[in-house]
Amino acid sequence: MTQSEQHPAPVDHPSAPFGKIGVLIGNLGTPDATDYWSMRRYLNEFLSDRRVIDYARWKWQPLLQLIILSKRPFTSGAAYRSVWNTERNEGPLLTITREQSDGLSAALKPVLGDNVIVEYCMRYGNPSTEDKLKALIAQGCQKILFFPLYPQYAGATSATANDHFFAALMQEKWQPAVRTTPAYYDHPLYIEALATSVETAYAGLEVKPDVLVASYHGMPQRYLTEGDPYYCQCVKTSRLLRARLGWGDAELVTTFQSKFGPEEWLQPYTVEEVARLAQNGRKKIAVMAPAFSADCLETLEEIQEEIRDAFMNAGGEEFTYIPCLNSGESHIAMMADIVTNELKGWV
Repeated sequence: MTQSEQHPAPVDHPSAPFGKIGVLIGNLGTPDATDYWSMRRYLNEFLSDRRVIDYARWKWQPLLQLIILSKRPFTSGAAYRSVWNTERNEGPLLTITREQSDGLSAALKPVLGDNVIVEYCMRYGNPSTEDKLKALIAQGCQKILFFPLYPQYAGATSATANDHFFAALMQEKWQPAVRTTPAYYDHPLYIEALATSVETAYAGLEVKPDVLVASYHGMPQRYLTEGDPYYCQCVKTSRLLRARLGWGDAELVTTFQSKFGPEEWLQPYTVEEVARLAQNGRKKIAVMAPAFSADCLETLEEIQEEIRDAFMNAGGEEFTYIPCLNSGESHIAMMADIVTNELKGWV
């Protein structure tokens, strides 16, 4: 007997949905368009996040507003246009995250039925965390699992996504019960999905690459010394992937991309390491991005253009990019496994 059957509402009580469980997957974000003002709004929100740039506001904001945001929207807009989904008029990250949400919903339905509703949101830009949280509550979700799609935990990714989710909860008069998922950098199904993507890519090549470069998004070295576990979790992901593939240390190297600003960042830098590999005779390489759950500007433009050019200009001959897990079957299965486990006691 359901709760509504045990305690029926008065006949004049307004109808309202209830008793559902929501799963909200979250990713970094994307601009609404590639024009100057759309890019400026997006970059301003992103680069004003204290989890991302933690300099004193009196020092950082004048630099950001007067210099960086007067120039960077043009260059970033051009980069986004090179990877933009023109058919749907949206960034590739939005397209793929929607596909992941749909795939996860379909995977959960045979196990959990119609009681679980899956939605997706972005930390920066749209669809916003606030809007999607309200949508789940409006559909009767009294319990919500928030799932940031970052395999390795970092303050600038997982933590800020959680911050924003909790801030959205503060606006609700009647808050649902909530949970958040942990980082999944060493989850067996995640490692298996990465390994399968490598094996599938290599099977389509005539000659095996000399080395696989696992390129993770970078962060200031200082964040590591201040206690952020991101670097250690990246290294463990690479170690577990190397072990699953049965490779030696020299066959898979760990690097970090997307350096920004004057500080020293986690090293080795991908753009420098691929050039060094070419100069040292490793003429055929493959590159993958295990820290990204979906292909985006940093993989479609930075890796396949800037980093590829650095390798080829240094004497490289064959450059292979292995796509992110995206909405592939093994990735969706991993996400469903995590969600099912985290919902224990709720369903």
